[in-house]
Amino acid sequence: MGGSSRVLAGSLAACGVLVVLPGSALAAEVRIHDVQGVGRVSPLLGQQVSGVPGVVTGIRAAGTSPGFWFQDPEPDDDPRTSEGLFVYTPGEAPAVAVGDVVSVSGTVAEYYAVGEGEDPETTPNQSLTELSGATWQVTGTAPVPAAEPLTPDSVPEAYAPEGELDALPLEPARFALDFYESREHMTVGIADARVVGPTDSYGALTVTSKPEQNAGERGTTTYTGYDRPNSGRLKVEPVGPPVPAANVGDELSGRTEGPLDYSRFGGYLLAATTLGEHRPVGVRPETTRAQAEDELAVATYNVENLAATDEQRKFDRLARGVAENLAAPDVIALEEVQDDTGATDDGVVAAGGTLERFAAAIEAAGGPRYEWRQIDPVDGADGGQPGGNIRVAFLFNPARVSFADRPGGDAGTPVEVVRGESGPELSSSPGRIAPGDEAWRASRKPLAGEFTFRGAPVFVVADHFASKGGDQPMHGRFQPPARESERQRVAQARLVHDFAAELRAADPDANVVVTGDFNDFGFSPALRVLTGDGALSSPAEALPPTERYSYVYEGNAQALDHVLLSPGVGPAEYDVVHVNAEFADQASDHDPQVVRLRPAR
Repeated sequence: MGGSSRVLAGSLAACGVLVVLPGSALAAEVRIHDVQGVGRVSPLLGQQVSGVPGVVTGIRAAGTSPGFWFQDPEPDDDPRTSEGLFVYTPGEAPAVAVGDVVSVSGTVAEYYAVGEGEDPETTPNQSLTELSGATWQVTGTAPVPAAEPLTPDSVPEAYAPEGELDALPLEPARFALDFYESREHMTVGIADARVVGPTDSYGALTVTSKPEQNAGERGTTTYTGYDRPNSGRLKVEPVGPPVPAANVGDELSGRTEGPLDYSRFGGYLLAATTLGEHRPVGVRPETTRAQAEDELAVATYNVENLAATDEQRKFDRLARGVAENLAAPDVIALEEVQDDTGATDDGVVAAGGTLERFAAAIEAAGGPRYEWRQIDPVDGADGGQPGGNIRVAFLFNPARVSFADRPGGDAGTPVEVVRGESGPELSSSPGRIAPGDEAWRASRKPLAGEFTFRGAPVFVVADHFASKGGDQPMHGRFQPPARESERQRVAQARLVHDFAAELRAADPDANVVVTGDFNDFGFSPALRVLTGDGALSSPAEALPPTERYSYVYEGNAQALDHVLLSPGVGPAEYDVVHVNAEFADQASDHDPQVVRLRPAR
């Protein structure tokens, strides 16, 4: 999960400087809002303070950051200053109880949760102001300050100002990230919270305080643009009651409340001491219709690191999704197919065992007996989980469609468009598009295949573009966040676009389907490169923006997987089949998609 760092002003801390405020005689008179200050970084960073009063509101007894939250029941009148603070007690559960009145002394620090090898001085994550090396006295008990309700009107719509947030003054009435920062460590709550991100493997979920914000029919909050990150999203991670296995659209009925914290995994979060009652709404996995006799169904499915070493349960669940929910498409572009030994880094690159098990599982689930085509990558050259050698691959139903096998395709040989007797052909089928180009460094190479359906040639390109790893987080301290990985995807998109354009240059009416996990949005520069000149178009554009998603990340339903078509394909029917992304129990983290078309001969 990574590490953490607590940043102190070393010389001041070593000197044990007491803080003397104007008009105050002793540092003991410092209150929480003085420690928090009017910005993100405490004005007392690295200084020792003593006798800071408050009431204990929550306890984190385990994990990487044990300690307790306390809050001043006598707030000041400045909306920028938080009245809550966290006391870090490494290695032990703090000897306090909720409701204790405490007087705390310690050193003011800024806590940065960082990844392995990440420098806290340059991390894009925001910090949390806290007290470390603390001692305290319990002087009595008192009512816990009431949770501030987060409502559709209280959290601003605008997300963040531009710039490095640590250096900017807080404007909590204008920006959501400033609003949350001004409540850092204070107890907040959401009534009847709708779940917009399902319970994950770490026992956390995401809710929204703005249920109407880009809401979809199935309860999602949809990400529709870089300037619309959906400010109402808030991660919920309990410090007391366990989180139920909740799906998108479910409700935590009643009060969900606790101190406001921050995580590099999801940004601001509600450390829930009270959790609303889980009320499922009954959102079910979708099933698409079967294609007609004269319709070609082409699907894309990221099967999330599927390997021959996986348990049979994963194969069976994915297989049912293909046979039942996807209604057995004629061609499937698969992403994240691993080699036969999975994440074991042993030099194995063949994936025949993985694909054989998957084809057999689909047949056992009532689907057709699919054949497959793929090209083994060079060991360790295509990114993904170390040792896994993920690649894209084709499954196809030989009873419905035929594959034009042409030798010559290997890991390093580029496929070319050549003129055949009746039109364009591929020099090798399957073949990889420009595998030696720098754009594909440490990334999956696209796989092109030539199929025939009812006498019509159809060219399908399976893609899995470079991941977003290394991009700054949406909720980080640099705004707008830098999208460093985008440059590689734009370069990849140009190569795929140009390949599709070659096919169309040879035959303007060529049936071309470009599909897969593009790791980018329909409004992204990479997708604009693919579709900008009309060489390819997205049938998803016919759907409302709130229905185009295939992935849910930090509570944002977003479109990372796409199907793109050449004009020659003609009318098509497109469907995102929601079977995974919205659910706590997933066979994969992506939803598959299918397009049904009648390709011309």
